[in-house]
Amino acid sequence: MITSLLAGGSAGLTDADLMRLYAYPDAQPDPAFPGTGHPYVRFNFVAAADGSVTSNGLSAGLGNDGDKRIFRLLRRLPDIILVGAGTIRAEGYEGALVDDEGQAWRRRQGLPAHPALGIISGSLNLDPSSGFFSKAPVRPVIFTSGSAPAPQRNALSRVADVVICGAASVETAALLHSLADRAVPKVLCEGGPSVLGALTASGAVDDLCLSISPLLAGGEGPRISVGEAPASPVALSLASLLTEDSALYIRYVKART
Repeated sequence: MITSLLAGGSAGLTDADLMRLYAYPDAQPDPAFPGTGHPYVRFNFVAAADGSVTSNGLSAGLGNDGDKRIFRLLRRLPDIILVGAGTIRAEGYEGALVDDEGQAWRRRQGLPAHPALGIISGSLNLDPSSGFFSKAPVRPVIFTSGSAPAPQRNALSRVADVVICGAASVETAALLHSLADRAVPKVLCEGGPSVLGALTASGAVDDLCLSISPLLAGGEGPRISVGEAPASPVALSLASLLTEDSALYIRYVKART
């Protein structure tokens, strides 16, 4: 039973309650992003109480039933699920990422049954014959750089749309414009740490959903964010704080000045 810990919160939150708590805001008008507005970028991570984002090399062992429930519901809401290539290689991501119930819910909302799928990979170190591509419910989009090897780009173009978003590396501004051009303004990014680090440094993170697992994982697992630091820390505001079985489920949104 998931319970809200904020004043006035309630216990026994239903799926509908949770989706209202995690609903995306309406798109904000932005002259630089005509049509669908500026993409709203949400990240979802789970971490152990000692800060590790992996247990035995994977994140899968950290989440409890409440985390898995929220994880499943979060996937119903976006226009695109975006992941880094390292997460694809480590976690697989084969087949549909939204279950049958979630797909039915999306259809009732007038949405495509499954969100778009995006991968960020500057080097294109991906296997076009992997299950991620062969079992994908929709044709994936790969956001890459102009320096990626041409043979790999050609091979992956057979199983995905390959989009250049920068000359030497994937540039955040070009990525956001590409998302807007594809009319996918509601973004759910599920990792990895280098992607969160890069988008944080660029000021592009709007929302962080962080599950804290009541575990001491030990080891040398990474933090949820690695890479270049922003010029100054990004201020966040607490939007919701939930709990179940000693785990915490936190939603932060970028503080507005």
